[in-house]
Amino acid sequence: MEKKIILLVEDNPDDELLAIRALKKNNIMNEVVVARDGAEALDYLFGTGAYEDRDTSVMPQVILLDLKLPKIDGLGVLKRLREDERTKLLPVVVLTSSKEDKDLNESYRLGANSYIRKPVDFIQFTEAIKQLGLYWLVLNEPPPQGGSNI
Repeated sequence: MEKKIILLVEDNPDDELLAIRALKKNNIMNEVVVARDGAEALDYLFGTGAYEDRDTSVMPQVILLDLKLPKIDGLGVLKRLREDERTKLLPVVVLTSSKEDKDLNESYRLGANSYIRKPVDFIQFTEAIKQLGLYWLVLNEPPPQGGSNI
């Protein structure tokens, strides 16, 4: 059985811990790879930098992408993903505390699959992660690996 990896792109250690706790609380035991800035996320996905030995044929089932990131912001990461044949079909869920309509609009314009505002309350956040996990890891049919050959 193929492993369904979640790539969590989050620079806030508290939000990272909260997301991982919420996944575990909902029995979502998938491997979670954490990138703490946009550049690290792109290195992971494209097998560059610290991840040059990574098998890039194994891509995450879903990317949880914060917008406010150091080095390269979430919108920059999303733009780069959608420009590349290897990653343009990867499901990307923007998971952010931004309440800016321009961030929402730009995320969808650049190809986000979903946009979720982080609930402040842990119980609400846990429920949001549960729904997210159920949909993206269980119900959703992802494109085949190397989806550009469809």
